[in-house]
This record gives sequence, C-alpha cells and structure tokens, in this order.
Amino acid sequence: MRSATAAAAPRLRLVRAAEVPRTTAKALGERSMRRVLAILTLSVSVLTLAGLVMVLSASSVSAFAAYGSSFLFFKRQLLYAALGSVAALGASRLRYQVWQRAWAPLLAVTFILLLLVLHPASGTSAGGAARWLEVGPVSLQPSEFAKFAVVASLAAILARNQKRLNNPMQWLLPVLLIVGGISALIMLQPDLGTMMIIALTSFVLLFVAGVRLRLLALWAALSCMAGTALVLAEGYRRARVFSFLHPWADPRNSGYQIVQSLIALGSGRLFGVGLGASRQKWMYVPNAHTDFIFAILGEELGLIGEVVVLALFGGLIACGIRIAMRAPDMFGRLLASGITIWLGLQALVNLGAVTGILPITGVPLPFVSFGGSSLVVSLGAVGVLISIGRAGVPSAARSKRRR
Repeated sequence: MRSATAAAAPRLRLVRAAEVPRTTAKALGERSMRRVLAILTLSVSVLTLAGLVMVLSASSVSAFAAYGSSFLFFKRQLLYAALGSVAALGASRLRYQVWQRAWAPLLAVTFILLLLVLHPASGTSAGGAARWLEVGPVSLQPSEFAKFAVVASLAAILARNQKRLNNPMQWLLPVLLIVGGISALIMLQPDLGTMMIIALTSFVLLFVAGVRLRLLALWAALSCMAGTALVLAEGYRRARVFSFLHPWADPRNSGYQIVQSLIALGSGRLFGVGLGASRQKWMYVPNAHTDFIFAILGEELGLIGEVVVLALFGGLIACGIRIAMRAPDMFGRLLASGITIWLGLQALVNLGAVTGILPITGVPLPFVSFGGSSLVVSLGAVGVLISIGRAGVPSAARSKRRR
C-alpha cells in the first residue's frame, strides 16, 4: 500500500510541474495584452484631453472675434469627444469580424456621402473646398469616414486572397477600384492631404500583407507621378511646395504660415510661455486650433510638452503593432495594421508640416486638432483596435504554451 502511494507521488508531482508553466504562460500572455490595451487607452485618452485643452487655448481669441464667445470651439470639441468615446466603447465591445462582413455596405455608404459632398445642394464649402455635409447643427466630413472604410475593405479583400497574393489578377482590380475611386472623389473636393493619407496607408498595408515588391514598386512609381502632376496642376499647391523649400523667401505671403509656426515653436523653448499665454494665437498663426495646433502647443508647453505628445503617439503606434502581431487571424492582423498605419501617417504628415519638414497639406493632428468627424472616427478606430487586442489574448497564451 505504501509502495503504491510512493510510486504515484512522483507522477503526481510531474503532472503538476507540467501544468504550472502552461498556467503561467497563459497568465503572462493575458497580462501582457492587458498592459498593451491599458497603455493604448491611456495614450489616446491623454491625447484627447490635451486636445480639448489646446483647442480652448488656441481658438479662444479667434472664436471671440468671430462669434463673441471664447468657448464655442471648445464646447463643440467636447461634444465630439463624448460622441467619439461612445463610438470607441461600442467598437471595443463589438467583435471586429463584423467589419469583415460589413465592408461592402460601409464602402457603398462612403461613396454616396462623398458624392453628396460634391453636389451644391447638399455639400458645404469653406476655404475653396467642398468637404462637409450639414446634418442639422452637425457637420460631417465624409473623407474621414473614407479612411476607415478603405482600411476595412482592403483588409477583408487581402485576407480573403491571402494564398493568391502572388496572382494579382485575383484581387488587384477591386483594390484599384476602391482606392482609385475614393481618391478621385476626394480630389474633386479638393483634398490632396487626405488623398495622400489614404494612398500611403493602402501602399503600406499591401506591403504588410505580403504583396510582391515588384508590384509595390510599380504602385509607388505610378503614385509618385500622379502626385507630382496633381501638385503642379494647381498654383496654390506649387506655392506650398516652394514655400516649404524656401519659407523665408516670401515670409509675408506664401511662406507666412510656416514662418509663423516656426516662430511659435521657437518661442516655447524648453518649458513654454505658459498655458494660455501664446502670442501667436492672436491671429498670427492661421488655423491655430485645427491643422497648426501643435505650433501653439509647442509655444505654450515648450519642448517638454512636444516630447510628451510625441511619446504618446509613439505609445499608440507601438501598441497598435503589438495588437496586430497577436491578432487571431489575417483579417484582424491587417485591420489593426491599417488603423495603426493610418493614424501614424496622419500624425507624421501633420507634425512634418507644422515643423517645416514636409509641405503643408491641411491634415489634422489625430485626437488633438479641432474637428468632429476626425475625432469621432479616430476614437472609433481605436475601439476596433481594442476589440482586436481582446480577441488576441487566447492566441498569445497558446503561442506561449507552444514555446
């Protein structure tokens, strides 16, 4: 009796010893993904709160001069932030596989909205561009919804044709029709900056999916030629390029905006002039609360504030990459990659324009610049990222157990 018990004891200990690493690996995988989701949520929340504060500061002077209230744009942005939070929460609770089935209706609605913008009876023009739809007291910018629609559509098509990527005849035509059709409608507004974001996001997403480099090189060459032709076709676009190359050659005309932006950034130095104490927002920097809000942020919060914002965007991109790597399937991987690429590229293009590294394109800074459609869609996209991250926890635990 004793010998039988003694013989069973080592086996029992071996079984328990084998089970412990599995449980530990699963717990570590779940804990790691929870940490990623927490960092993502914190980064986006801080960026959104910083955007609310900076919209209030940057728009107070112009809003009071135009509308008699310094809080007008802040109240609107606060409403948009609340709607975006609801969108993020709803998208995070929704299974991301829904977008794999709903991409075609979503794309069709986007095409209809983009066509309505171009119609004089429904579209609203501002600054020489027709980009908005007025729905009661709310303005919608369909080109912002188009970014997510294109990402979801390409992710679904590429995931479905994962084993046929070496045969472009199977999938290239719908991709070209989607990207080309959306880009053409956006250029008719016109909005070269948004079109560039969509084209670049599509290109990088094709690379992530594993498309042949020869096809990508052809895509890049044709896109560069088309972009150059579009820039040279309009005088104001040529002026933006020349002012980017030589901003101080005409500081009172074509180079005025970038020069004033650089003055704001330089005035902030290390610690800034103080929150709300910006001088450049007194009608010196055009679009101070939209495309060039980072210049006012740099002036008021200094280099430290700028570095914090850059770190928050870096955290967002790092979390997006981590979520994409641990996605349970190819569609989730491509959808998470596309959202991360889109938000990262948009931030890069905006910050490059504000600092004089890239030409001015009129692209808002995600989560920070004033703009209802941009904020709501960006927060909703982050909710989709969270949904993919939650679904990736079991996959991460299984991969750790195999190792």
